[in-house]
Formats: sequence, structure tokens, C-alpha cells
Amino acid sequence: MKKTLLMSAAALAFASVASAQVKVGNPMAVTGPIPDLVAPMVDAVNLAVAHVNEQGGVLGQEYVMVAADSGCDPAAAVDAVTKLVNVDQVSALIGPVCSGATIAQATSVAIPAGVVTLSVSASSPAISTLEEGTDLVFRTAASDAYQGVALAELAMASGISDIAVSYAQDDYNAALAAVFAEAFAGMGGTVTANEAHEPDKASYRSEVATMGSTSDNLALFAYYGSGGITLMRNALETGAFSTFIGADGMLAQETIDQIGAENMGNATFTTSASDPTRNAFVAWSALADAAGVPASDPFVANSYDAAFMMALAIEAAGSADRDAIAAGLRAISGPDGETILPGEFAKAKEILAAGGSINYDGGSGPQDFDANGDVAGFFSSNVVVDGSWSATLLK
Repeated sequence: MKKTLLMSAAALAFASVASAQVKVGNPMAVTGPIPDLVAPMVDAVNLAVAHVNEQGGVLGQEYVMVAADSGCDPAAAVDAVTKLVNVDQVSALIGPVCSGATIAQATSVAIPAGVVTLSVSASSPAISTLEEGTDLVFRTAASDAYQGVALAELAMASGISDIAVSYAQDDYNAALAAVFAEAFAGMGGTVTANEAHEPDKASYRSEVATMGSTSDNLALFAYYGSGGITLMRNALETGAFSTFIGADGMLAQETIDQIGAENMGNATFTTSASDPTRNAFVAWSALADAAGVPASDPFVANSYDAAFMMALAIEAAGSADRDAIAAGLRAISGPDGETILPGEFAKAKEILAAGGSINYDGGSGPQDFDANGDVAGFFSSNVVVDGSWSATLLK
């Protein structure tokens, strides 16, 4: 009898601990082709969780981020999210990172289960219409429908009138390349070649030789860890191209270390960025600096914003139930309401408890969702200066 009572007490204690948590899944790509980019993004998510819990938690409960590895791979993302949704019973998802992984898990797992996905960096234009009226897919990074145009404008402004395009055949790189090529041609530029390449090949010498006969300029859309570095190195070794442009899949220190800073003088890559003059970024930067998190690295502010906004959404909804999350996100992300900056969770809770409304202004930019769950954003051009990436905000 005594043993039974002890077991019952232990069970009650376990249930009490479990019920005192609000769990959100975090299927980031800690392995795969871009681990160096993802590591500080994970740190930013965890920093947001720490700030929320330091200020009383969500609905008075501990805010818990259940980590999983989507590997920047569609199949791995489906497996990771299946466990998060069905076994860990998370209320919502922060991530994945990559577009292909985001699309695969959303269509196969999250949307059928009625679970909201708030991606930190997936930027494929296809995501805008992915949810088909379900209001279950959101993101804190701008669509590549905008980045592709920004990159085309940058190329034209740099005096590039013709260019070859090489892209990895995946949801992110292929979609971004298509937007860029269409925009560049529409601005009067000439796309001399537009070819897909297979990721993870040992050599791309034949590909760069063919494309290099058409232009001195290459628009490269690839992940640095799955072929991008190799293709760029082959292009430099053979002298196929003299100028390189592209997007954030190549923006890692490893690219510089492998290619050599002395060989990167004619390389420019764009990415989602933050406007450092905004009050929200100043607030975010102070928090990030104090925690040793690189505030301006690609998608780091977006990652913090996503984790912090999810906590705000659940607080605003008054429930961690899955079917309450979407409305909660929209309630805290419109242009109306009292402005909440990064880190101001206690202030937000006080306003909400008094029946007021809030509008989260993120370190990565205004997080006001449109009908498709998309946000507007800023972009930067990035070049190598003194052995590291140096960013300039594009206006």
C-alpha cells in the first residue's frame, strides 16, 4: 500500500511538472550543408527562451524549446517533425531552416496535424501559397520573391549586363535563381546560361567550362557545404569567371577559409538583414551582445524574433492549444497595439493582462504578417573585407 501511494505521488509530481511547461518544437538544421550558419541561429532561439523564462514564462509556465535536427533535408525534416508533433506533443514549431525541409514537413506533417509552423529563414516563394487557406505557415524572413529582385538590381547597378546562372536543384536555390533570372532579364540584362547543378559533386569543372564560355559573370545559387564552395573553387581554378554574385547559401566563414580571402575580391552575396538604425535592432543588439550572440549574422535576429513571438502569441491567446496559435500570432504582429521590442516579455504580459493589444517590432524588422504569413524585410550585400564578411544594407 505504501509503495502504491509513493508511486501515485511520483506520478502526480511528474504530471505537475509536465503541465507546467509550454513546449514548442525547434527542428533546426544543426547538421547538413550549412551548420556554421545555423549554430548562432540556435543560440538566438535559446536566448529568446531564456528571456521569456526570466520574466515569468508563458502563461506562468516554463517555456521549453524541444530541439530536433532537420538537417536541411526534406526527409529528415519529416521524420524530426513527426516525432515533435506526435510524440513530444509540441504546441507549435519554430523552424525548420531550409525551404525544402519546411515545405516537406508542413505538407506531410504539420498542416495535416493542425500545427503552426513559424520558420526562421525558409525563403522560397513557394511557401507563400503553401498553406492554401489553413493559416498554419508563417515566417520571420522575407520571401526570395523580393531577394531575387534585390540581387538583380544590385547586379545591374554594378554594371553587370550579362551573366550565367548556376543553381542547385532544391526548393530554395532553384526558386531564387528563377526569380533572379526573370528580374535581371526584365531589367534589360542578358542571361547567357541558366543551368541546374547536382549538389555534392567532387568536381564541377565541366559545368563551369560550359557556362564560362558564355559570360565572365556567374550568379551562383548553392549551399556552401553541398557544392557551392567546390563549384566556385573550380571556376576560379579554371579562370571561367571573374565576378560572382549570389545569395545567403554561400555566406559562411568557411567559404572564405576554403576559397581564400585574396580570391574573393569580386564576390558579392545578398541575404536578409536588419536595419541597424531602428530602435528594435538597437534593443536586440544589446541583448545579443550581452549573450555573445552575433546580432547581425544571417537570420540570427529572425530566429530570436520567431521564438520570442511564439511565446507572445501563446500568452495573447491565453492558451497553448494548437488551434489557438495562429490567431495569437496575428494578434501580436499587426501594426496596431503598443510596441514591444526584443526582450520586453514582462511588459507585453502586463499589457495583455490589462486587456490591451501589442505589436511586436523585431530585431530583424517589423514582423507584420500578410495574408500568406509573410513579412516584408531588408536585404544586405556582403563582400569580403579583411578576411570576413562585411555587410551593407540595400535601400
